[in-house]
Amino acid sequence: MRSHLCLLLLVNMMTCGLEVCLAVGTIYIPPLLLEAGVEERYMTMVLGVGPVLGLIFVPLIGSASDSWKGRFGRRRPFIWALSMGVLLSLVLIPHATSLASLLALQRPRWLEVGLLVLGIILLQFCGQACFTPLEALVSDLFPGEQESRSAFTTFSLLLSLGGCLGYLLPAVNWKDGVASLYLGSQEAFIYMLLTLIFLGCMLSTAMISEESTASGEESGVRKCRRLNRCCSWLMPLRLCGAAARLLAMLPQSYQMYQGMPRVLRRLFLADLCSWMALESFLLFYTDFVGERLYHGQPSAVPGSKRKLLFEEGVRMASLGLFLQCLTAVCCSLLMERLLARLGPKVLLLCSVGTLTLSTAVMTLSHSTILVTTMAAATGFTFCTLQVLPYTLICLYHSNKQVFFPSTVRKHSTTSKDTSSTQNEHLGGPCPSACILHLPKPEMEHPSSSRGMCLDLALLDSAYLLSQVVPSLLMGSLVQLTHNVNAYMASSCALSLLAVGVSSRIVFDRRDMELLQ
Repeated sequence: MRSHLCLLLLVNMMTCGLEVCLAVGTIYIPPLLLEAGVEERYMTMVLGVGPVLGLIFVPLIGSASDSWKGRFGRRRPFIWALSMGVLLSLVLIPHATSLASLLALQRPRWLEVGLLVLGIILLQFCGQACFTPLEALVSDLFPGEQESRSAFTTFSLLLSLGGCLGYLLPAVNWKDGVASLYLGSQEAFIYMLLTLIFLGCMLSTAMISEESTASGEESGVRKCRRLNRCCSWLMPLRLCGAAARLLAMLPQSYQMYQGMPRVLRRLFLADLCSWMALESFLLFYTDFVGERLYHGQPSAVPGSKRKLLFEEGVRMASLGLFLQCLTAVCCSLLMERLLARLGPKVLLLCSVGTLTLSTAVMTLSHSTILVTTMAAATGFTFCTLQVLPYTLICLYHSNKQVFFPSTVRKHSTTSKDTSSTQNEHLGGPCPSACILHLPKPEMEHPSSSRGMCLDLALLDSAYLLSQVVPSLLMGSLVQLTHNVNAYMASSCALSLLAVGVSSRIVFDRRDMELLQ
């Protein structure tokens, strides 16, 4: 039991580290872009570039991870590669000005903005894409409905703890600290802390031993690893080959979305609407508090009254988002009991309904205390969206014959053709149960059978798309209305839509029978 808990914590430490970095990014990235002179409509577009890249490449990364073979398993090479991008972004974002001054002798302003934008894109894309192989690693190590539910509850708990730490760091005034004065700014000090925290969490994945998904192949995997030890110098070539395969699979991404079974399509749409409502709140909450409640101005002269008011508003917004994550931590601890008492359907609808009520109050209220309380309440929604969709994916994959009937029929037909061909060469029958119930996930082509990581990647794509739409539209909407209140009003309208769409999700066999 102790070793099981230790493994569960080790797997999810990386989740915590990633969320710390992304949470600090949520606080600092909009003000940094506005301070650099980027207009609000372009600022929101910059925030959409990383998620757009994720929409293109995350399903391909998931598919490549399902079929990857190597010394370090199927998931960790992708986790480590994407982590390198996160580390690079943690250097670029706080030091864009000094790096631009070193690299450009004349007019370094455009280079400063370019380096800042590059760092933001790297952080958003690599940080979000890294969650897909992490979620697949959790589902690989903890299969089955009950185990996966417990594992993803822990996943949500550490995600919320990471968010708590990430939102708490900017809420504290570090300007007068020795380290901040030495490094030049509060942002540089915080990003240095982030680098150290993320490196520690990243090293935890090196202590995890990935299990083979097909138990009958364990001895073959051990032999394959001893070949890999002899040919470890070929690893750079293999990584280049993996990148080439990802690019070659790019045209298949549209087919992956088109080939989703109906249960996944409904889950994808509900997840998209729910996250779109929540992200419209999260991405622009600091700007909303700083400008609407504190009447500050992000592009004001440093040291001026309006600039100081905006900075005070950013710290208060950080406190509100910290309380949101604290609520999510409490909900994660109670998730098993809530699911047992209410059931997944009622729980999901209540959580999205809570977001509707909270954003409606924030739209109408001018009270800082009331708005902060409503921000804290959205932690219930955040926690639920981090647990229920992924446990439903595990439920669907635990009984593909029920939830993916058309996919199973296609696969069984293909398998029968393959087995008849094999019988001619092997001279003996191959039981159909072996083909249908003991597939080899790492050997399957994404179009012939559904891999777990591919479906998790498709679900993560809903999360990424939920950031793209607000990023592209919100800036123009605010400029059109001349009111940052449009952020919360849009979030309220989207959450109402999410309530209706979420009621159509397939939660169990009975819902599946009604669907058919």
